[in-house]
Amino acid sequence: MLDYSKEADRYDASRGGEPRAAAAADAVLGLLPPDTASLLDVACGTGLVTRRLAARQGLRVTGVDAAYRMARMAADRVPGAVVLGDSRRLPFPDGAFDAVSTVWLLHLLSGEEETSSVVAECARVLRPGGTLVTTVDKAASHDVGSDIDAVLAPRPIRPAVDRAESVGAIAAAHGLVPAGQARFRGHGQGRSPRSTVDDLHRGWFTRIAPDGPLAARLAAGLAELPDQEVPRPDPWFTLRSFRKRG
Repeated sequence: MLDYSKEADRYDASRGGEPRAAAAADAVLGLLPPDTASLLDVACGTGLVTRRLAARQGLRVTGVDAAYRMARMAADRVPGAVVLGDSRRLPFPDGAFDAVSTVWLLHLLSGEEETSSVVAECARVLRPGGTLVTTVDKAASHDVGSDIDAVLAPRPIRPAVDRAESVGAIAAAHGLVPAGQARFRGHGQGRSPRSTVDDLHRGWFTRIAPDGPLAARLAAGLAELPDQEVPRPDPWFTLRSFRKRG
């Protein structure tokens, strides 16, 4: 996994910046009941999405992230509302929030046990009747059927821990029932051949050694593609919402 404290300074620019954050925040807010007064943004990262969530009138937003540099940047964007904390052991009491959001978190977890721990914590800090909103199927969203995806097809792929079906089953085990879904565009995240080679060499693809022979072969294939600097289509991400029984 990437070191997200080290990644913090380049995170926003490499992942669509404000347009992507706006799309994500709008989609999350669209899944919240109108009477939602408090929201916990788990794995808030640099706070780019968190700040937009907090701009909704009448919504008190708290952010939490485990990466120190990420949390510091988020705290600058949403002063007084961000804490350092582990999503597997959230530093908040039971039933503290009307809603919890986890945008681009579950796909990073090690497996079903860790995913269950995080979802359980999200459910714990929700009040009865509260709403959890989370991204699912993150990795699959990046396969847009482009020539880049064809070159990358032979790479080893880690089994997705954020498959919608798996997340739904885990949510049900923790007293959460389906409540809705939405999609939003990952503005600025369409891959170009050149940027994909850069990602290979910095460890973005976690099952490929950055300096190994497979990375070299894939980089060579990418170098043969036309329009080296031209991004292919943006991905579309999926959100699912769940309501806590109460």
